[in-house]
Amino acid sequence: MTLLQALVLAIVQGLTELFPVSSLGHAVLLPALLHWNLDERSELFLPFLTMLHFGTLVALFCFFWRDWLAIFTGAIGSHGPTRREESIRILVLLVVATIPVVIFGAAFEHRLKVIFGTPVAVALFLFLNGLILLVTEWMRSYKGRRPQRAIADMSAKDALVIGCWQCLALFPGISRSGSTINAGLVRGLNHETAARFSLLMAQPAVLAATVHEAWQLRHMTVSHEMAQISVMAAIAAGVTALISTAVLLKYFRNHDRWALSPFAFYCMGAGLFSLLALVLF
Repeated sequence: MTLLQALVLAIVQGLTELFPVSSLGHAVLLPALLHWNLDERSELFLPFLTMLHFGTLVALFCFFWRDWLAIFTGAIGSHGPTRREESIRILVLLVVATIPVVIFGAAFEHRLKVIFGTPVAVALFLFLNGLILLVTEWMRSYKGRRPQRAIADMSAKDALVIGCWQCLALFPGISRSGSTINAGLVRGLNHETAARFSLLMAQPAVLAATVHEAWQLRHMTVSHEMAQISVMAAIAAGVTALISTAVLLKYFRNHDRWALSPFAFYCMGAGLFSLLALVLF
């Protein structure tokens, strides 16, 4: 892997990890479309992937540190009994939402990795991701707008449903943020609240992935060149992810009607284009 390839993948990762367009899908399709000779299932790719996730994680914590501070200080009773109850509830909701992907990922990790070597399948999943986004928006519009709810007003069932939808993101081409935002909309949240909860629950998921990948590195010897490339890529991914988070939340705040539609059409178009390009060329 060259430095240019690493930086391109890092920037794409920072953009697509948080936008509902699938970072895994882009990570598989981009090298295939550009005819890069990269084996993303190779152990040599693992240090790079670990640093990308670490960069994204740091960016998310930098953006949401006030939220986490408010939640944890509230949970220990620093802001009164009402805030304590709300903060503990939010922590419980995040735990409940994270459990399904941990179980599903541990059970099917090796089987799902086969898809990484099949860009055609990933292109189909990316098209399906866009279709799901569009159908969810249509269903929400058909039912009409519901009273707005805060994260603390969610039930454990809401969190579990959203967590189950997150499991779809283990298929390259299906977006984690898109799936969880979709689930939030189905459960009656507005776009901004669904996106905020999605980004909060992303952090335990990305942290778990980073720790898992780092543990697999314990017996590997990483070259100095690969380490340098991975660190630079992590910085690029983190900066891009930080900007993307701010843009995404502002966008959802100002566009609560059909906010997912542009991403849906993009995924359907990109998936169809990639499929034709891979089959014909």
